[in-house]
Amino acid sequence: MKKPKLVVANWKMHLNVHQASLLVNKLDKKVSLHRGVEVVIAPNYLDLQPISLEIDRRKFKLAAQDGYPIDEGSYTGAVSFAQLREMVNYAIIGHSERRRYFSESLELIRDKMAAAIRNDITPILCVGETKEEKQDKETKQVLHDQITTALSDLTSEDIESVVIAYEPVWAIGGHNPAKPKDIEQAVSWIRYQVGELYGKLAADSIRVLYGGSDEPEFVTGIMEVDGVDGLLVGHASLDAQQFADIIQAVYLVSLSDPKG
Repeated sequence: MKKPKLVVANWKMHLNVHQASLLVNKLDKKVSLHRGVEVVIAPNYLDLQPISLEIDRRKFKLAAQDGYPIDEGSYTGAVSFAQLREMVNYAIIGHSERRRYFSESLELIRDKMAAAIRNDITPILCVGETKEEKQDKETKQVLHDQITTALSDLTSEDIESVVIAYEPVWAIGGHNPAKPKDIEQAVSWIRYQVGELYGKLAADSIRVLYGGSDEPEFVTGIMEVDGVDGLLVGHASLDAQQFADIIQAVYLVSLSDPKG
């Protein structure tokens, strides 16, 4: 059965508990329940627990923005996937900001992927190239290295739970998204890498998202790109109306998708 489209709101390091609660309340009023679209909210750790008690889980699922790969121990300040497993359905792993500002290595991201799967949390693996890597025509090599390392400890059964988000670093946070041709080429290459590791069925069935400058006016064009199954939304998800418009646009595209 075809998996639903996926729209993920990454709130990053924004909103205190009160502000997050207000935004959830606004979203609940503006967002309709669509069978073909799965909506996921990824608040900061502080907001995660109170929001888990507030949201309508028929409309929204929760994601962690990160997690620590060891289940328990003396790791001050860390939150493990084992501690998150009863609260979230998803976890964002390998986001470009984690790679850049926290110096996360390919190997650490690999361990986080395995830990998420071990704790029954669906990992959303973020991959993508920087502006310099794109200019040097290294996009394919960067995606190859990020994907093959991150998935190297997972089985063919595990891969069924994985989501991959293509987020070209050079397109994040601006008003100039990647061109449809660039997105299609990258998504096709991502699926090719998965196919090389796990076979064509896995390559065809894995959900691949796009993240980077996905404001409402860009959504339809992005979602019509072959192989794109949803969006990882940053800044625009902090505005209830904008995010609701994005979800609605994804839903309308899903209605015309012959694959479901």
